[in-house]
Amino acid sequence: MTTAALEPRAGRRCHTVLNSLHATHYFSPDLGRELGAVGVTDRRAVNFAVRSAAFGPVGAGPVAAAFYNYKYELVARHVPAVWETVTPGQVLAARARAVDATLRRLLGEEALASAEMAEAARLALRAAEACTREARPLYAAHADLPVPEEPHLRYWHAATLLREHRGDGHLAALMSAGLDGLEALVTHTATGKGMTPKWVFGTRGWSRQEWDAASDRLRERGLLDGDGELTERGSALRAEIEQETDRLDRAPYEHLGPEGVARLTELGGGFARTAVMAGAFPADLIGKA
Repeated sequence: MTTAALEPRAGRRCHTVLNSLHATHYFSPDLGRELGAVGVTDRRAVNFAVRSAAFGPVGAGPVAAAFYNYKYELVARHVPAVWETVTPGQVLAARARAVDATLRRLLGEEALASAEMAEAARLALRAAEACTREARPLYAAHADLPVPEEPHLRYWHAATLLREHRGDGHLAALMSAGLDGLEALVTHTATGKGMTPKWVFGTRGWSRQEWDAASDRLRERGLLDGDGELTERGSALRAEIEQETDRLDRAPYEHLGPEGVARLTELGGGFARTAVMAGAFPADLIGKA
């Protein structure tokens, strides 16, 4: 393990590019096709099934707790009912096929077989060695899954581990800041980096009335202004949350070291940009519209 100092936001930047490639499969037609082939056709059920399958056939409670910003009633509409149609093992296999097809389509066969992909997989798995299971349910569940053989799937698997590790820590930071799941979505959207309300309503199960009520609570705390923008206090709170998330997530990137993190960020950034240029994400996903 290196003793060199890591730049404060280096881990965050690295996570951002890794997460970008991880997230492509959630918006991929390949995922719906593969899950549909095993009997799961509702797009919301697909989402709950693929991300929670590593838990086994659990009910709505653990899924809602781990996902944090989904309305419980929406989760309960699909979980555990989805496990009457398909097993978690079948879902994980379908997800792997979808990821494989998605990456081949977005990145191309040459990139998947490249030395750069093999290097990125090695570096990302090296970083994941320092992840910890304590109080990190989604990470811990995925850490128990086998590491794939092919380099692009190894890279995606490692990116998933690092994504869920940071995500679990982020939830702890949100709770410490006193933001419930919907308030977290409202404030994140107000930064200009979160999903638009349209996507929140369509995927998280919240209504416009509930969104407005959460916004009112945040205004009472002095975190939002009358136009739904973050106040100075709100911006400071979001910055504190990200800093605390960085602190809770520093071990993997310190383990990899500054040079390794810089190289993984470079490689991952290239893959992520290629995926975005290939149309990996909907154009109206991010913003305040």
